Amino acid sequence: QVQLVESGGGLVQAGDSLRLSCAASGQASSTYAMGWWRQAPGRDLELVAACNWNGGDTHYAEALKGRFIISRDNTKNTVYLQMNSLKSEDTAVYYCAANRSSDYGTKLADYVYWGQGTQVPVSS
Repeated sequence: QVQLVESGGGLVQAGDSLRLSCAASGQASSTYAMGWWRQAPGRDLELVAACNWNGGDTHYAEALKGRFIISRDNTKNTVYLQMNSLKSEDTAVYYCAANRSSDYGTKLADYVYWGQGTQVPVSS
């Protein structure tokens, strides 16, 4: 079992930067691939970014490449999402999720452990 706790969300203005953190605990959590997903009001969950077990292989939603960066520190069992140049359309609840595989996945079904989510409202 893996527990995930997100932090770092909050109200920001368009153009600001924000870094989300996801603290993982539980057996073998540092060997799991991780992902950040988001759900905007009235929309489906969307994969924002994912990385493999050591952060050396990453994936980003095409529209977010260059603005968002995923990283992890396995010594701290923490995954980060650096979000730059935020836009109002980035407003969403952001979720951290763990994939039992060491390689990242891009499908919702690949992720078996989820955090409770953290809200990121971006005002224009």
